[in-house]
Amino acid sequence: MTATSGHPKALVRVFTQRFSCTPRGARLARQLALVSLHDWGVPEGTPLSADAGLLVAELASNAVTHGRVIGRDFELRMTLLEGVLRLEVSDPRKDRRPAVRPHAYQAESGYGLRIVDALATDWGVMDRIIGKTVWAELARRPAP
Repeated sequence: MTATSGHPKALVRVFTQRFSCTPRGARLARQLALVSLHDWGVPEGTPLSADAGLLVAELASNAVTHGRVIGRDFELRMTLLEGVLRLEVSDPRKDRRPAVRPHAYQAESGYGLRIVDALATDWGVMDRIIGKTVWAELARRPAP
């Protein structure tokens, strides 16, 4: 407890890592995200872990597919706060901004952001000096 407020300090966990802008890098980002969550007390197989794994997989895949610049990496940043898990994937392409597309019958792609939109409590895009960051948040229920 802090002496001034009488409230316990919120524990903040942060994971940041750059990955090669390749399918292998996207898979590794998802795997390390799940390992980090497990280390933070969010075991694999829980709803938060499963949803986070899907979101990281989609955002990392989008960075590799649509945000790739040869010789540049993408970055995953996860921040676990008391009430929210924030996922951020940054890539070097500012000109290619994600948008949820309307459903297209028998389309082979274009469903990823629909998944992000359905699972995340909120999501969006922020410009960076070089590139952009796509972020998504998941609500975290307090431990019993």
